[in-house]
Amino acid sequence: MPDIEYDNFLKITLFKLNSSYRQLDADERAKGKAEFAELIGKHSAEHDIRTYSTVGTRSDAELMLVQDSPSVDTFHEVSKSINRSLMGSHLDQAYSYLSIRRKSRYKHGGGAPKLKEDYKYMVIYPMTKSRPWYEKSMQERQQMMNDHFRVGKDYPMVKINTSYAFGMDDTEFVLSFEMDDPSDFVSLVMDLREVPAAQYTATEIPIFTTIKMPIAEALDAMV
Repeated sequence: MPDIEYDNFLKITLFKLNSSYRQLDADERAKGKAEFAELIGKHSAEHDIRTYSTVGTRSDAELMLVQDSPSVDTFHEVSKSINRSLMGSHLDQAYSYLSIRRKSRYKHGGGAPKLKEDYKYMVIYPMTKSRPWYEKSMQERQQMMNDHFRVGKDYPMVKINTSYAFGMDDTEFVLSFEMDDPSDFVSLVMDLREVPAAQYTATEIPIFTTIKMPIAEALDAMV
């Protein structure tokens, strides 16, 4: 087994607020949101948690948490806190992805990527390669990935982060793209559709376009 540069684990969770929460009186709703924001703030002091809203961009999810930690046990503790909270008892976990960052096995693929701080939007989706991709030699795959990297370099305003979920979740990769203008990402994806490696993608849905914002603001957008 070759030496591999592994980094932190990533947990991406998307929540949908149950209509039952909106039936609570205003004081209870405010109390629940304050409690939820406080618990996210508490856990954020222990590991990186970023909050995004999908209100207006998806109908099946409203809030996304992106957690970055050296231990998966951290995600367990956060989930326990959410489940025991007032608002958490009215949240449905719509989607969840567990992965780990590591250095790309392809040359020029970069080291273990890290999320940035200063981009407004993030697009994330799970991806799995088709079986014929792994039947190609490493040299053939490297050649196709070279085209992939070349296209990516034409879009420096879009930052890509690839994490690996092999054996930990139902997908192989979790991709996240950060940008300030979603139209740049649309152009990037259209160009990537034309490179040879694209034909070996088995699945890459669902796709979530999210807006980065403080947790209190994201909660206010929900109710």
